[in-house]
Amino acid sequence: MGVEIRRIQTGFVTALTKIKNKILKKIVVIGASSSSRSINRKFAKYAANSLLLDCKIKELVLNDFEMPIYSEDLQRVSGVPVKAINFKRVISNSDGIIISFAEHNGSYTSAFKNIFDWISVIEQDIWSSKPLLLLSTSTGSNGGKIVLKHAYNRFSFNYKFNIPFFSLPNFHSNYNSKSGIIHPALYKEFLATLSNFEDILNGT
Repeated sequence: MGVEIRRIQTGFVTALTKIKNKILKKIVVIGASSSSRSINRKFAKYAANSLLLDCKIKELVLNDFEMPIYSEDLQRVSGVPVKAINFKRVISNSDGIIISFAEHNGSYTSAFKNIFDWISVIEQDIWSSKPLLLLSTSTGSNGGKIVLKHAYNRFSFNYKFNIPFFSLPNFHSNYNSKSGIIHPALYKEFLATLSNFEDILNGT
């Protein structure tokens, strides 16, 4: 209850600030899966739409950025693909990034890993020092925690901001398209994580 009240208060302050300054946050959403039925795409978009901020949401769909498998030899011969440059440009022009990870064999999906490999050679600051919210979900009880921990450890090293993260287990039992997260304790934890991300976006 306290988290929800705090979010309402934060939303009120944000609304006043928005009226005064006409703030529009550009939020990039990435469901780190190539599946057309990806629950992580759904979850990432749900998180973005739950923000108590005036946002312009841009989804980066991994299937729109299919590229040859990264190799140093290919980069030397052909350079960095235009799709990787375009992906990185959207990241650089954003105010914040939400990524929800699907877990394949305890790690990233191959589609995400390949994009990650290509954009990592464009600039050392892969995520352009933007605030990050890391999520994961799965149909099982682990909720993709292994890949989420791997991503957090990798991305948070010497990063400019703290990186909030949240895992949702048993997606089909704990989430529906009408209400979102329906498990009370998990919903409370999710709101607290989301509030942390909002604070970082607002510089508070």
